[in-house]
Amino acid sequence: MGKRGAFDEIWGRGGPTRPRAEFSDLARWMQDTPGSEMDRRLQAAEAAFRQLGITFAVYGERDASERIIPFDIVPRIFTASEWTRLSDGLIQRVEAINAFLNDIYGERRILKEGVVPPDLIFCNDQFRPEVAGIRPPHDVWAHICGIDLVRTGPDEFFVLEDNARTPSGVSYMLENREAMLRLCPELFRAYRVAAVDSYPDRLHETMRSVAPPSCRGEPLCVVLTPGHFNSAYYEHSFLADSMGVELVEPADLIVDDDIVYMRTIAGRVRVDVIYRRIDDDFLDPLVFKPDSMLGVPGIMAAYRAGNVTLINAPGNGIADDKAIYSYMPDIVKFYSGGEAKLPNVETWRCREPQALKYVLDNLEDVVVKLVDGSGGYGMLVGPTASKQEIEDFRAALIAEPHRYIAQPTLALSTVPTMTEKGLAPRHVDFRPFVLTGSRGVQVVPGGLTRVALREGSLVVNSSQGGGTKDSFVLMDDGPAAPQSQSQTQGGRL
Repeated sequence: MGKRGAFDEIWGRGGPTRPRAEFSDLARWMQDTPGSEMDRRLQAAEAAFRQLGITFAVYGERDASERIIPFDIVPRIFTASEWTRLSDGLIQRVEAINAFLNDIYGERRILKEGVVPPDLIFCNDQFRPEVAGIRPPHDVWAHICGIDLVRTGPDEFFVLEDNARTPSGVSYMLENREAMLRLCPELFRAYRVAAVDSYPDRLHETMRSVAPPSCRGEPLCVVLTPGHFNSAYYEHSFLADSMGVELVEPADLIVDDDIVYMRTIAGRVRVDVIYRRIDDDFLDPLVFKPDSMLGVPGIMAAYRAGNVTLINAPGNGIADDKAIYSYMPDIVKFYSGGEAKLPNVETWRCREPQALKYVLDNLEDVVVKLVDGSGGYGMLVGPTASKQEIEDFRAALIAEPHRYIAQPTLALSTVPTMTEKGLAPRHVDFRPFVLTGSRGVQVVPGGLTRVALREGSLVVNSSQGGGTKDSFVLMDDGPAAPQSQSQTQGGRL
């Protein structure tokens, strides 16, 4: 079972006896589909994912290249009214993130007015003084955001993290939907599900919309990957192929007179927009790490000259920082003039003496995270940690309190999930994807639901044993009208 008292998104809080009204069809499907048939479909999905090469790597492990992220066949469902509320909050938050980045690398009004402590910016490893004064086209810094959400009740959604650097997981969102369409078509007859297959077109249009002013004619867009040894290489190649653009490695690009060119068999071709999946540190050895073998020398000079657009913009990592996250309600209010529509999880900044004292006194009950951590690493989940792990974190907190934040251990919502013992509740989180271009902000009607497959676990990251589910966003809150699968999914099948 999941954490005691957790809200189940299908059954509510009463246990698997009577489903919430909107999900009676899904409950009937789960009850009527034999376990053996569920297993057969799961095995078919796994075989398809392996054949497609949908894998991820855990650095330092010998079998990393052979792993697939486990997929669960029971979908997670959002009603139309829930999605409208979430979308409004996501748009407000991403607009604030873009305004914040534009400000701290420009006028820095938010620092002058004392909303955010200056040292939290200037002493942060993710702050890039090298990009100060640069204004990307249309003032868009975070073109692609993944905002991690958690749920604790029927109407209780919280932002857990902001991902404004290189949020991953879109390929799994799309492939999970493809798997569900093949394996469970009956669910798409029961529910009017919004399509997600337009994401590559939306992304490509976003890229074209933010081409630099120097671009004449149709912009040439590429996806820049560090190479096939990267843990997310499948996603890089998937997105490039889906958009119909070139997938390039650093050696394929050259900068001449502050203009980026792609080497081709027909000669050099000018590049206007680069969706880069390389971290700032390795992007340009002339500006950042001089020993980087992954970068493109001179690309930052081309960016500063306004001759190429980099997606996402260098310097965005400051918005991912978990100490900055703790100020996001104030940041949203500062730039939007209103209260945040999506609240944060309560957060203690360990850099503050009173907060540190509270966290040290309650390590067994809280979750402690590195401010620059990701992937479930560098994290303590107090209620499930050993005494030694708690004492190790206690020492780390005392030594470097500024590197950590802490949050309460939430009763994350659960969704029924196939296990070796049959259907059982497992905790989930959710990563919707938000695109920002010259025409504004749009939220893709779906996202990546990550599920903690281990009983009682709250850690959903794939590198820590988590899996994924398809995320249905209903087009209305009423019963489904009869329709074909192709109508449901925009004619893709």
